[in-house]
Amino acid sequence: MLIDAKQAFTQLSEETLITRVKSGDQNAYAALYELHVKRVYGLCLRLLADREHAEDATQEVFVQLWHKIASFEGQSQFSTWLHSVTSNIAISYLRKHKNWLQKVVSFEQSGMDEQSALDCQGLNGLDKLVLRLPERARMVFVLHAIEGYRHEEIAAMLDMAVGSSKSQFHRARQLLKEWYENE
Repeated sequence: MLIDAKQAFTQLSEETLITRVKSGDQNAYAALYELHVKRVYGLCLRLLADREHAEDATQEVFVQLWHKIASFEGQSQFSTWLHSVTSNIAISYLRKHKNWLQKVVSFEQSGMDEQSALDCQGLNGLDKLVLRLPERARMVFVLHAIEGYRHEEIAAMLDMAVGSSKSQFHRARQLLKEWYENE
């Protein structure tokens, strides 16, 4: 009986699911989770370059979604709003865990090593190369080239100068080009 309920919820429109989640419907929340979990995880993985941290951040996104869904007013697409929430949580997660990460790896090498990136199943060649980028370059590249943020927005999100954002983007492109040509 529960399986039939889940199937019924997955066939509802996203708008209906959101309305039901706002009223506390946990089955609708589960359906909304299933609709968006892969994209949220993908963005977290690209920004954090660590599977375990990406999984943790993804869970945090959905915890926050449950608590903050009432603030979604429908003035933009839900996926756009969720994307913004995901980016902010992943960046906050990285800042929170940065001290620990710096003790384990150097700042320059805070991307995934080549073998770990290659081991990530389900990712295409570019995604695997992106995971190898140093932290700042990776974050700027993902936010600008993949997610479409402007350098001014990225600078505000990452607390850096606009010129630094552009410089990190250029650095990321150069590294990706070099790695791609050598493969």
